[in-house]
Amino acid sequence: MLTEINFDGIIGPSHNYAGLSRGNIASASHAGDVSQPRAAALQGIEKMRHNLALGLPQGFFVPLDRPDAPWLETLGTTLEGAEGHLRAQAWSASSMWAANAATVSPAPDSADGKCHLTVANLVTMPHRSHEWPGTLAQLRLAFADPAFQVHAPVPAPFGDEGAANHMRLCSGHDAAGVEIFVYGVGGGRFPARQHLDASKAIARKHRLDPARTLFIRQSDSAIQGGAFHNDVVAVANEHVLFTHETAFEDREAAHAEIRAAFPAVEIVEVPASAVSLAHAIKSYLFNAQLVTLPDGGGMGLVLPTEAQDTPAVWNWLEAHIAGNGPIRRLLPVDVRQSMANGGGPACLRLRVVADPATVDPRFVADEAKLDRIADIVAAHWPEAIAPGDLASAALANDVRKARSALLAALSLGELD
Repeated sequence: MLTEINFDGIIGPSHNYAGLSRGNIASASHAGDVSQPRAAALQGIEKMRHNLALGLPQGFFVPLDRPDAPWLETLGTTLEGAEGHLRAQAWSASSMWAANAATVSPAPDSADGKCHLTVANLVTMPHRSHEWPGTLAQLRLAFADPAFQVHAPVPAPFGDEGAANHMRLCSGHDAAGVEIFVYGVGGGRFPARQHLDASKAIARKHRLDPARTLFIRQSDSAIQGGAFHNDVVAVANEHVLFTHETAFEDREAAHAEIRAAFPAVEIVEVPASAVSLAHAIKSYLFNAQLVTLPDGGGMGLVLPTEAQDTPAVWNWLEAHIAGNGPIRRLLPVDVRQSMANGGGPACLRLRVVADPATVDPRFVADEAKLDRIADIVAAHWPEAIAPGDLASAALANDVRKARSALLAALSLGELD
């Protein structure tokens, strides 16, 4: 039976605040702060527990090998000899944001009846550009069943940042849907990260029906305001599109195109007069998991606690819940360590519609497995990392040992 499984990235032991992501306001504003990798990972595990308790299937991906010494070798340097900005890029734990791992098209949407995943190339950001080989290895392991087709990345220079720029509308997760690829256009002070050519290439590789595939331009104002990915200003689930008024470059044309392709859509739009773009980005209102709750529970919004701390956002949400809108429950989670580095609840997960029996069970979460992961994190993850610590060979060794301990506990030694 096909169902939506959320695969969260386990926050890695090298989690630090280097401010590497240009255009990501939260990341830039916390550059140089002392991070707390252990607390960050435990927060992520608690988010997974929270979703399991809601009755939602949950999976995970493991951190990549960091610091990435082989990547530095391709630049003719070493961890000890690298300039500070290159060393920080080698240490990056940004693979924790699984929404950037790949773009996923479920089997009902593809001509061959397979679930297709294309690993993101992330070439628009140096610190992320070297993630894809490790991510591809995990995807090919987790989704080795013939029910899946896992694709290598779109080649450079066509920037692809994965599911963070992709939405799907459907009558149910197991039904054929309409896939929406959102792309940006460069030219401002902040870069557009998702290229139209990359999105079109993925749609072709996934064998999608052109009549049920849309390409919509993200608004320049959203990108330049700090919405570096579409999922900072819009999220979809089944028949509902939850979006900010400023999400799309041509709002009226985008809404009309979406309604024409999927007439049953319910567009829940938050007006800028009620919640400014700045408040939407600060609170990560839309970087939430809009989920279908089991047993007829309607839809819930798993959102960061920062939304509660932003009065305009919380007031709008409470008014919506009090009315007859499709979102029936507000479900705050504490992911403050991730938020400070620029990623909310939706950044931390990749949605895969599949039969759970076809997924490698080593990547499927339950309470006992999350207990095991939490024990490893508590025993091995650094408590804190300051910017100057990235030059420490001892810390690098400890971080690698921590990851190896996790892989051993999960019987994933082939990724070590």
